[in-house]
Order: sequence, then structure tokens, then C-alpha cells
Amino acid sequence: MNKEQFPWGHARRFNSYTEHIRKTFGGRMQKVVVDAGFTCPNRDGTKGTGGCTYCNNDAFNPSYCNPVEPLHSQIAKGIEFHAIRYRKASKYLVYFQPYSNTYAPLARLRALYEEALSYPDVTGLVIGTRPDCVDEAKLDYLMELSRKYYIQVEYGIESCYDKTLNRINRQHSFSLGEQVIRMTHERGIKTGAHFIFGLPGESLNEMLAYAPVISALPVDSVKFHQLQIVKGSKMEQEFDPDDFHQFTLEGYINFIVRFIEQLSPAIVIERFSGEVPPRFMKAGLNPGSSESDLNDWGGIRYDAVLRLIEKELERQDTWQGKFYK
Repeated sequence: MNKEQFPWGHARRFNSYTEHIRKTFGGRMQKVVVDAGFTCPNRDGTKGTGGCTYCNNDAFNPSYCNPVEPLHSQIAKGIEFHAIRYRKASKYLVYFQPYSNTYAPLARLRALYEEALSYPDVTGLVIGTRPDCVDEAKLDYLMELSRKYYIQVEYGIESCYDKTLNRINRQHSFSLGEQVIRMTHERGIKTGAHFIFGLPGESLNEMLAYAPVISALPVDSVKFHQLQIVKGSKMEQEFDPDDFHQFTLEGYINFIVRFIEQLSPAIVIERFSGEVPPRFMKAGLNPGSSESDLNDWGGIRYDAVLRLIEKELERQDTWQGKFYK
């Protein structure tokens, strides 16, 4: 396909979130992560305890993000951090990321969200949550906000299989995820979804079969992460190498290429993989293996993984949606 013919209107071989944001806002927009002290219903005893078996949220929080600090202080520190690291950023989205950020009464959510939106240079919110932590009233409120601000709700779906969701203690079904995504989309709210590749018991073919299922959902954007076993998670104790599809770096890149060839070109891809600070990584999960295990990609950063994926797309002369039906 000629580069000018890609349906997303730029030369990269996938529907890039970076390019989408640049087109939407006319420049770089940076996310500032905040921790507002939420929890989850599978953690506080409402539905279960212990949370998702792969979860240790400390492994994904930036250093400036601390729930004991007031929200305005976290935002100020985050903007200061990004102003140094990303000098081209002048506008910001406040990203409520750790745990389930709609899991509270509407009055509390309203106070937190509107405090964040009142901060100078903040033009919107990204709200990470679970499908079982929203309702009609909360979505109606977010719809009102979306008329004035950029509002995105990002749902942790993680797997398309209930057998997997049960095993990792999600305590919700995939069908609920589908229902809530549609409810959010119908209100005109930007809708994102997060999936993990390599969860226990799922074969490579089962993971590839996510593509048509996700393509049928009314999602604006997706994030994909490879499974990483982090210290302090229940999965660290349960890990059995015979029960996990362990991706080498090369194997994961080839998988992603095959996967996005079948993914709808209308869906914006925010991330292809995740990275965890080395101090949280559990070493030696697969001793004696001649290949890298799922925690050992040689410390490669996300930007380098992305370049390798794009290089492979170019080498194979393929792109997102090439085989999408």
C-alpha cells in the first residue's frame, strides 16, 4: 500500500496515538499521572481480596505520583517533570491511573475531576477503571464534561476469555466489558481498552483471536502489554513456566505484526508493550532456558521496542488492518 493511502492519514504503518493526539490538539499533549487513593472491588472485599494476580501498582507509578500528596501538588510536580523531559509539551491530560478511578460515589469523583480540570494548562482527563466500576449516572456526568474537555475512559479488559478473567481474579466477565464499552461510546466519550498478552493458560492462537473481537468493539483506542511478572504480585508465587506462553522479544514483535494485520484500522494504538522498573522485576523465572523468559528482554525501553516493531512492519511491507475483514 502507498503510504499516502493509509486510512489514518499519516505514513506510519499503524494508527498511532501520538499522531492522533498531534492531529487532535495541533501539537504534543502529555499525560500527567496522579494517584487519588482509589482501590478496587476485587481488592477491598466487595467482590474479592488480593486484587488481580499480576498487579503491583507501585511498579507502574512515576516517582512524582504519591497518593498521600494533595492532587494539585501531584499535578504540579508532574507538569514540572514533563516540562523538563518533554520540552515541546505545553498542554496536559491528567491521567487517573492507579487502581479503579471511578470506584467512588459520584460526589467524590466530581470533586476530584473538577479540581484536576481547574489546573492551568490541563485540557482533559484520562480515567483508568474497570467495567464494574461505572454506572449510568457516572457516565452521564462524564458525558457532560466531554462537551467541554477531552475526556477518555480507559477500561482494563485484559482478556477476551472468562476462563482467564476468573483465573487472574478480575471478578468480572468479558461480556460486562463489552456492555460498558458500548454504554460509554454511545455517550460520545472517548473509549479506550487495555489488554495483556501472555496471561496464564492462553495459547498463541487464542491471543491472536482477540483481534476480530476487539475490532468489533466501539473503542477509540487500545493499549497492549506483554505479561510481566512483578515482585509483590500473587502471580509471582503462582508462576509455572509450563502454563504461560513466554514471549522472547523477537517472538513478541512477530506476534504484534501478525496481530495488528487483523486489527481494525479505525482503532488508535496507544502502546504495544509495557515496561517495569528493574527493581520490580522478578528474575530467574525460567532458569535453564536457552531463550529469554518473559521478564528478560535485556532491559530494552519501550521506544526501542516500538522502533523494532515499525522496522518489522516495513520489512514485511505490512500494516495495521492489512487482513482485517
